[in-house]
Amino acid sequence: MKLLTIFELAAKPESELRALYREVFNASARSDQPREDYRNALASLENIRRVLNSRTWRP
Repeated sequence: MKLLTIFELAAKPESELRALYREVFNASARSDQPREDYRNALASLENIRRVLNSRTWRP
Protein backbone atom coordinates (compact mmCIF):
# COMPACT_ATOMS: atom_id res chain seq x y z
CA MET A 1 0.00 0.00 0.00
CA LYS A 2 1.19 3.48 -0.87
CA LEU A 3 1.68 5.89 2.00
CA LEU A 4 -0.79 8.77 1.82
CA THR A 5 0.91 12.00 2.82
CA ILE A 6 -0.67 14.95 4.59
CA PHE A 7 0.22 17.14 1.61
CA GLU A 8 -1.80 15.06 -0.87
CA LEU A 9 -4.65 14.52 1.59
CA ALA A 10 -5.05 18.23 2.32
CA ALA A 11 -6.36 18.85 -1.20
CA LYS A 12 -9.18 16.29 -0.88
CA PRO A 13 -12.73 17.05 0.27
CA GLU A 14 -13.94 15.64 3.58
CA SER A 15 -16.21 13.06 1.93
CA GLU A 16 -13.28 11.63 0.00
CA LEU A 17 -11.11 11.57 3.13
CA ARG A 18 -13.77 9.58 4.98
CA ALA A 19 -14.06 7.12 2.10
CA LEU A 20 -10.26 6.77 1.99
CA TYR A 21 -10.20 6.17 5.73
CA ARG A 22 -12.65 3.26 5.37
CA GLU A 23 -10.70 1.83 2.44
CA VAL A 24 -7.34 2.03 4.20
CA PHE A 25 -8.80 0.71 7.46
CA ASN A 26 -10.18 -2.34 5.68
CA ALA A 27 -6.89 -2.85 3.85
CA SER A 28 -4.98 -2.73 7.13
CA ALA A 29 -7.16 -5.52 8.51
CA ARG A 30 -6.06 -7.97 5.82
CA SER A 31 -3.63 -10.47 7.27
CA ASP A 32 -2.07 -11.50 3.96
CA GLN A 33 -0.25 -8.23 3.31
CA PRO A 34 3.46 -7.58 3.79
CA ARG A 35 4.61 -5.83 6.96
CA GLU A 36 5.61 -2.69 5.04
CA ASP A 37 2.10 -2.33 3.61
CA TYR A 38 0.64 -2.67 7.10
CA ARG A 39 2.89 0.09 8.44
CA ASN A 40 2.02 2.35 5.50
CA ALA A 41 -1.69 1.73 6.13
CA LEU A 42 -1.37 2.68 9.80
CA ALA A 43 0.61 5.82 8.95
CA SER A 44 -1.94 6.75 6.27
CA LEU A 45 -4.78 6.35 8.77
CA GLU A 46 -2.98 8.68 11.16
CA ASN A 47 -2.42 11.24 8.38
CA ILE A 48 -6.09 11.13 7.38
CA ARG A 49 -7.10 11.64 11.03
CA ARG A 50 -4.76 14.61 11.31
CA VAL A 51 -6.17 16.29 8.21
CA LEU A 52 -9.77 15.69 9.33
CA ASN A 53 -9.00 17.00 12.83
CA SER A 54 -7.26 20.08 11.50
CA ARG A 55 -10.42 20.97 9.58
CA THR A 56 -12.63 20.73 12.64
CA TRP A 57 -10.56 23.34 14.48
CA ARG A 58 -10.88 25.99 11.78
CA PRO A 59 -13.08 28.99 12.61
